[in-house]
Amino acid sequence: MGSDITLTAEDGHVLGAYRADPEGSPSGGIIVLQEIFGVNDHIREVCDSFASDGFAVIAPALYDRSSSRNCRLAYTPQDIELGRRLREEFSWEDTMKDVKSAANILRGEGPKVGTVGYCWGGTISYLSATRLQIDAAVVYYGGQIMPYVHETENCPLLMHFGRQDTGIPLSDVEQIQKRHPEATVHLYEAGHGFNCDRRGSFEAESARLARGRTLTFFRAQLG
Repeated sequence: MGSDITLTAEDGHVLGAYRADPEGSPSGGIIVLQEIFGVNDHIREVCDSFASDGFAVIAPALYDRSSSRNCRLAYTPQDIELGRRLREEFSWEDTMKDVKSAANILRGEGPKVGTVGYCWGGTISYLSATRLQIDAAVVYYGGQIMPYVHETENCPLLMHFGRQDTGIPLSDVEQIQKRHPEATVHLYEAGHGFNCDRRGSFEAESARLARGRTLTFFRAQLG
C-alpha cells in the first residue's frame, strides 16, 4: 500500500520516510513515530493499517540523523541493544524538526494532523503535542515523559500504558495523569510493547482495545 519518500527538515537535513494513503480523500493525516527499531516492517504495517482506515500516513525515519540510515531493526537482543545506542545519539530538538517536516507535508495537503508513537516514539508524540502545532496526539507507553511532564500540551492527548510495564512505574503514570488532567489515560493488563505483534510482550486484547480507542480519538479530532 505504501512507498518510501524523502522529507527535508527546516535545518536542511534530508531523511527518509514511509508513506501510506487511503483509496479516497483522507479523513486526516497521521504521523507514526517509531520504536527504537526504526521504520521497520511492523511500523510500515501500522501505517498501512491507518491508511486502510482512511488516513494519510507518514512515518519519518528518525534514525536517519545517525550513521544508520534506512535502519530497520528486528527484536533480537542484539538489535535491541543497537536501537538503544542509536536512540542516545539524538536530541529531542532535532527529532522535533523531523516530525515537523512530516506534519508540514500532510498539513499542506489539507487535513488536520495527529501523531501516534510507540515506546521511544511515544515520548516523541507527547513532545510533539507540547512543542509543535498539531491537532491530536496518541502516546503508547512513552517511557521518557517524566523529565518533561510539566510541559503543557497544545492539543487533545490520548495515552496508553500497561500495568505490568516494568519500565514505566504506575506512580509515573499517576503523575502524568495528574499533570495532564485533560488527557485521556488508559491502563491495560499488559506489559511494555503490548501493541507490537512481533514482540513477546504482545497482548492481543489490549492491542485491539487500544487501537479502537485510538481510531475513535483520531476520527473525532481529525475528521
